[in-house]
Amino acid sequence: MSRLTDLIHQAKSLNPQLGLDLDTEFRALLKRRSFGLVFERHRPEAVELPQRPVMKGDTVRILPPRGIMEKGDKRLWRVLKIERNNDSRMAHLIEVGKDLPERSSVTLEDVVVVAAFRDPLYPGLVETGRIERGGVKPFHTVINGENYHVLEMLTYTHRHKVDAIYIDPPYNSGAKDWKYNNDYVESDDLYRHSKWLAMMERRLTLAKELLNPENSVLIVTIDEKEYLRLGLLLEQILPEARIQMISTVINPKGVPRDGFARVDEYIFFVQFGSSEIVGDIKEGSGGTEVRWRSLTRTGANGTRSKSPGAFYPIYFDKAGKIIEVGDALPIGKDASSLAPRKGLIAVWPTPRPDGEDGRWSVVSERLREMIEIGAVKVGRVKLDKEQFPIFYLTSEQLAAIESGELEVRGKTPEGVMQVFFREERGRVSAPRTVWEKVSHSASEQGSGLLKTLLPGRKFPYPKSLYAVEDVLRLTVRGKSEAVILDFFSGSGTTAHAVMRLNHEDSGRRQCISVTNNEVGADEQAELRRQGLRPGDSDWEQWGICDYITKPRIQAAITGKTPDGQPISGDYRFTDEFPVSDGFEENAVFFTLTYEGALSVSHHRAFERVAPLLWLRAGSIGRIINAIPERGWDVAESYGVLVALDETTAFVKAMSGIETVKIAYIVTDDDRRFQMICSHLPDHVAPVRLYESYLANFEINSGRCT
Repeated sequence: MSRLTDLIHQAKSLNPQLGLDLDTEFRALLKRRSFGLVFERHRPEAVELPQRPVMKGDTVRILPPRGIMEKGDKRLWRVLKIERNNDSRMAHLIEVGKDLPERSSVTLEDVVVVAAFRDPLYPGLVETGRIERGGVKPFHTVINGENYHVLEMLTYTHRHKVDAIYIDPPYNSGAKDWKYNNDYVESDDLYRHSKWLAMMERRLTLAKELLNPENSVLIVTIDEKEYLRLGLLLEQILPEARIQMISTVINPKGVPRDGFARVDEYIFFVQFGSSEIVGDIKEGSGGTEVRWRSLTRTGANGTRSKSPGAFYPIYFDKAGKIIEVGDALPIGKDASSLAPRKGLIAVWPTPRPDGEDGRWSVVSERLREMIEIGAVKVGRVKLDKEQFPIFYLTSEQLAAIESGELEVRGKTPEGVMQVFFREERGRVSAPRTVWEKVSHSASEQGSGLLKTLLPGRKFPYPKSLYAVEDVLRLTVRGKSEAVILDFFSGSGTTAHAVMRLNHEDSGRRQCISVTNNEVGADEQAELRRQGLRPGDSDWEQWGICDYITKPRIQAAITGKTPDGQPISGDYRFTDEFPVSDGFEENAVFFTLTYEGALSVSHHRAFERVAPLLWLRAGSIGRIINAIPERGWDVAESYGVLVALDETTAFVKAMSGIETVKIAYIVTDDDRRFQMICSHLPDHVAPVRLYESYLANFEINSGRCT
């Protein structure tokens, strides 16, 4: 319909009365609507690929001269041929979709390849880095590429294999937070909502193919601008699912919205098959030890000014043992004013992020009493990092010991009580539909945490790490090897949350994070003024993937900032430990490539297709990037056979590795393929290359309406 309005506008300029009559009939037609969500699909999306080499036959767009701020020529052209002209290479073009097409010749660097979503896609991946601290655990993956194309790619590697999808799509605020066909969607765009729906529909349709229909969940966060339309869209695309929406407070201070202070947003839980929400296990599970609380007071009341008597030193010896509790320091005196004690280390409450003094949870007199009865314990002390974690039993827990609800089963050699619940069975409580948790504050646990991980780098509105963790815990708590996908991954919070869950229960969950390397609107303007373009290294270094997502995941795993410094502070709430400890996890980073069907079928693109074979086999162990001279290779989870005469040796090698899941056999001969299949071990699934690869993407092409 957007096309119709454009034509009516043209008609009005040529014949005002005809244009008015057409406009009247058009508006009357708009009132005749079907029941449910009706929106315009618009023309299929297209994306510019600045890092893709230009080849004969490509569809391209001519770029404006460097340093020019205008959008430039939006027409599409086909590359007829490429030839060298002196020191430059020229692309000879013909206009696309016109009865009398124009022709043009421009330097190759002044055109950019444009990929329409309805065109066949033959994807590959190029590795851009990795980090390994997790031993034999599966790899988390980060893929830099247009998310629709990556979702298409994943239909080959993960069809019906994904246990959970968590996405935080653009909220369509009109503040240049997302693009449709390479243009930012402004707040005054008459088709803003239908463009957003068309964008979401295409991606959710692919997401449905990736989720396990027997037991999986889709989780989508959204605010009030699109939650009504999103709810209807989910109902239409996923009629077989069970859908529940909850609200959660993410900004306790509130943001002004039409006379109100908006503090919350919404989360849709879309469940498939036998998927169920795993509620919180209430404290009271028989046989389990109580959770001790951190002595450092957090939250709005965690400042020295709120309780001056709770600002005092705790003295440790070099063995990491508490020797003495000092007296509270009067207001107005700084900790540095206190004389040091020979042979002892004075530990003070952790300062607040704004520099204000923090405080302990109890006053010094009470802490001395609690140490005497064994209600205070010390975690793992790291003298070199000045980390002295201290925990205590709350007054409610001590009262429960007195009442008999909790039992003390002795004391440690250090004199610390060992406290357990008496109940025989844990009670599970269903999570409520309205959440208000301090841990879900996006400003403190999203932006604030990101600042500690990546000092000096900014990302707009990152989610609270603990909010995402809590959401995933409800859905994959019992799935220690779950595959979680986030195709609007932004800063990488979802992958970070998955690593936290693995740390809590020694899980082997893996996260696939999909993002692009888009540069923020304000930064783009400045870079264009400098004469830079997308694809230039000086431009790409500021993109989301390279500047935020990859460094954030690397920092989370290593416990170090990009400049190599240990990250300060502790993780909080469910699982408390120093951020600098990092995680025992593996991660690998890829950039999406676009291959030619002939190159793939003739085995000339194996190096770029190889990561897809590895992903399909579970993202475990090494990637077979090249085939040895013997004509086959076997890694931890899969094998590849090219030289069919070496089948016997290949099958023998496959049989000796229990973790191998897939055998990729490169052949056009169906008879020989079937013969080889009959010799493979029962636990190995045969896949024929490149027939399976090409057929998957040729069938998928044209799905985009």
